[in-house]
Amino acid sequence: MKASASFSGPDVDPAQRKALRYFNLFRLVIAAVFLVLGTWTGLGAEAPRLFWFTALFYVAVVLALGFPDAENRIGFKRLIVIQSFLDIFVLNIVLWTSGGYHSGVPVLMMIVLAGFGLLAGGRIVFFMAALATVSVLTENVWRTFARPDAADFFRVALACISFFIIAVVAQRLAQRALANASLAAVRGAALARQEAINAHIIRDMRDGIIVMRADGTVRRANPSACMLLGLDHLEGRLLADIVPELAEYCHAGVVTGEAGQLIQLGQARRLLRCRVAGSVSGGGIDEDGTGDTLIFLTDLEDIQRRMQQLKLVSLGRLTASMAHEIRNPLSAVTQAAELLCEEKRSSMQVRLVNIINDNARRIERMIRDVLALGRRDRTHPEALPLSEFVDEVLETFSLSGETEKAIFRAHIGPGLTLGIDRAHLHQIFDNLLSNARRYCSGKPGSIRITAGGLEDGQVQVHVIDDGPGLDLQARAHLFEPFFTSHAKGTGLGLYIARELAEANGFSLELHDSDSGCPGAHFILTGRSQP
Repeated sequence: MKASASFSGPDVDPAQRKALRYFNLFRLVIAAVFLVLGTWTGLGAEAPRLFWFTALFYVAVVLALGFPDAENRIGFKRLIVIQSFLDIFVLNIVLWTSGGYHSGVPVLMMIVLAGFGLLAGGRIVFFMAALATVSVLTENVWRTFARPDAADFFRVALACISFFIIAVVAQRLAQRALANASLAAVRGAALARQEAINAHIIRDMRDGIIVMRADGTVRRANPSACMLLGLDHLEGRLLADIVPELAEYCHAGVVTGEAGQLIQLGQARRLLRCRVAGSVSGGGIDEDGTGDTLIFLTDLEDIQRRMQQLKLVSLGRLTASMAHEIRNPLSAVTQAAELLCEEKRSSMQVRLVNIINDNARRIERMIRDVLALGRRDRTHPEALPLSEFVDEVLETFSLSGETEKAIFRAHIGPGLTLGIDRAHLHQIFDNLLSNARRYCSGKPGSIRITAGGLEDGQVQVHVIDDGPGLDLQARAHLFEPFFTSHAKGTGLGLYIARELAEANGFSLELHDSDSGCPGAHFILTGRSQP
C-alpha cells in the first residue's frame, strides 16, 4: 500500500509534468531518428529487421505513453518507471544490433538515466543504473566470446561507472529540487497568510491608505480612505480627477514625516492629515518616483474628538471628587437658609434667603449632573412600563398645580416598555422636560410626549415643545459639554442625557424641525427589553 501511494499520489508538481512532456518529446525525436535515419547512420547493421521492428515499437510506445490519459490511468511515478524501463530495454536491443559500445548507445542510456533520476528520484534510480550496467556488460561479454571486435573493458567499465555517478547526481538534484519545492510551498502558504492578515488589518484601520501608481491612478485604497474622502470607490481611477488637491500634494514629490500636512479634502472638506511615504518599488522605498506611492490619511477631527473625550474623562473624575467635597458644606448652607425662613424677618432678609436657596439649588443640580457622569457605566436595565413611568415623571413636574400639569400632554401606546436603567431614564427625562419647560410657550399642550414601537422591536420616544427652536450653530454644539444658551444653565444636561442613553445602548438625537413646528424635537430610541 505504501509503494502504491508513493507512485500514484494525486499531488504532482506542475514543473514535473512540464519536464516529463519535454522528456517525452526527446524520446519521440530519438525514436523517429531510429526509424527514419537509423540505417543511414549505421545503426542496426547487424540485425536490420530486428532494429526496424524495435524502432517502430519504440515510436508506438512513446506515443501511447505520452498522452495525458496514460498518466491518469497509470499514475505519474508509475508512468515514469515504465517509460524508463522501456527506454533501457529498447536501447539495449539497439546496442546489441548496432555493434555494441562503439555505436554510442551508452551515451543515450546516460541521458535516459539523468532524466529518470530528475523526475523520479529515490533509490529506484540506482536500480535503473544497475539494469543499464548489466545490459552493457552482458553485451560486451557476449561480444568478447562471439566476435573479435569487442570493446575495451576499461572503457565499458568507465561507462558503467558513469551510469551510477549520473544516478547519484540526479538523485541529489531531485532531492534538492523537492526540498526547494516544499520550502517554496511552505513560504508561499506563509506569505498568503501574511497577505490575508495585512489585508484584514488595512481594511479595518481607522486611517485611510491609498496606493498610487506612477501614472497617478489609484492601485488600491482601503474603505477608510473612501469614507474620509466621501467616495464610493477609488481603485482604477485617476487621483487628479477625483481629489486634485491630494494629487497635487503627492506629485510635488514631498516625502513627509510622522507629522504630515493638514489639508481639507473630499466632498465634506474634512480636515485630514496627509502623509506620503515615498515611492515603493519591489520591497523597499525608492526616491526616483518610479514605484507606487503610499499615501496615509488621518482624520484630525476624530483625533480631536478622542482627545476631548479623554480630557472629559479626566475632568469628570476631578469634578466628581470636588462635588463630593462641595456637597457637605452646601447642605449646611441650605439647612441654615431654611432655619432663617422660619423666623420673622424683614422683606430684604427674605429676599436674601431666597437668593441663597436659589443658588444652593443650582449648585445642587450641577453636583447631581457631575455625579451622573461617574455613574454612566453602572447600568441595571429592566423592562419599564413606559406609560406608567412617564406619568410618575410628569407628577414631579406638576406639583405647582393643574395649570402646570396642563402644559404636558402624553400619548404613549399601551403595553410599551423600555429596557433601560430606571435611574438613568429618570435623569434623561428630567433633562429633556426641563429644557422643554424652559423654552416652551407655557400654553396647554405645549410639551408633547409620544412613543411607539418600530418594526425591528425597538421603541421611539418623542419629546416635542413649541418653543422658538434652535439655530444651526446651536444644533452643531447642542450635545457638547458645557454648551448652554441659558444664563443659569450648566451646559451638562443634554450631554449627560446622551451619555446615559448610550450607556444603555440607546440613542438620543435632535430631529430636524418642520416648518410648521419650529420647537425642539428630541427622539430617544432603544430596545423594549433589557
